[in-house]
Amino acid sequence: MDYREQTKTVKIGDRIIGGGHPILIQSMTNTKTEDVAGTVAQIQALTAAGCDIIRCAVPTMEAAQALKEIKKQISIPLVADIHFDYKLAIAAMEAGADKIRINPGNIGDESRVRAVVSVAKERNIPIRVGVNSGSLEKEIVERDGGVTPEGIVESALRQTAVIEDMGYDNLVISIKASDVMFCVKAHRLLVQKTNHPLHVGITEAGTLYSGNIKSSVGLGIILSEGIGDTIRVSLTGDPLEEVRTAKLILRTLGLRKGGIEVVSCPTCGRTQIDLIGLANQVEQMVEDIPLDLKVAVMGCVVNGPGEAKEADIGIAGGKGVGLLIKKGEVIRKMPEAELLAVLREELLNWNA
Repeated sequence: MDYREQTKTVKIGDRIIGGGHPILIQSMTNTKTEDVAGTVAQIQALTAAGCDIIRCAVPTMEAAQALKEIKKQISIPLVADIHFDYKLAIAAMEAGADKIRINPGNIGDESRVRAVVSVAKERNIPIRVGVNSGSLEKEIVERDGGVTPEGIVESALRQTAVIEDMGYDNLVISIKASDVMFCVKAHRLLVQKTNHPLHVGITEAGTLYSGNIKSSVGLGIILSEGIGDTIRVSLTGDPLEEVRTAKLILRTLGLRKGGIEVVSCPTCGRTQIDLIGLANQVEQMVEDIPLDLKVAVMGCVVNGPGEAKEADIGIAGGKGVGLLIKKGEVIRKMPEAELLAVLREELLNWNA
């Protein structure tokens, strides 16, 4: 069942999520938001890499006010991430934030939440209600004897109801945990009980290595079950890696088209070329080429052409010789050192 077909639509800046619209990729800046130039530079780099929505931490009033200048210099919607201080949420919206992320449970009493909702309603700014496994209400944790998928879903719906009861339903829900299967179960429960669009991800996933694996497994399961309208791959590292991984997850699941997919053979005793280095170079080289096709990088001039049959174009090399291959047929031989340049030239002048 494709739950994302049934979620409400929500407009974030000039983008629309929910209702079967394409899944959008989100990341978060790791600059000081008060540093306008540094934050803008990072957002622009993330945008070029394929980020659709960007989130910025707003821990101070100076950060909230910086959003106004940041917004002038970026082209994607900006989400303000707020914890505890309701005045920062209001200031961020007044500075032009396209969406705010809050947990009503840590914003304060009802009057403070109502003040935030009032400004959001006046400006028609979506609110993302975010609940993490680490921020669950004490009473739920004590009642359940710990943090459970059922508890995190209850908390999210409870927080959402607080805002709905104030007459506002322009909402996105996010429930996150670092335990992959916990997260999967919680999302399966949540989609049975709400039609608000969902932002999904595995929180505190870890370093580039472990974080990519946990996010790929968790998001792969959740997205393949028709759940999720926006995603973030959370990594302890460069946010650009989050976007690259998110794009590949969506493309692998058939949920996004566009971009060159690079496939390469595993190394073996027959390999007579720096295949690992070459494959990495090709992957970096094709990032700025707007084609939707498959490129194979093979390490054997004997088996390479046959193994590259499913790719649109490929290269293979060994013993100083390079081959250019199309659909399994060798179309050109060249010195191995020219492989990368020849492949790029072919792709820039692609006419399949």
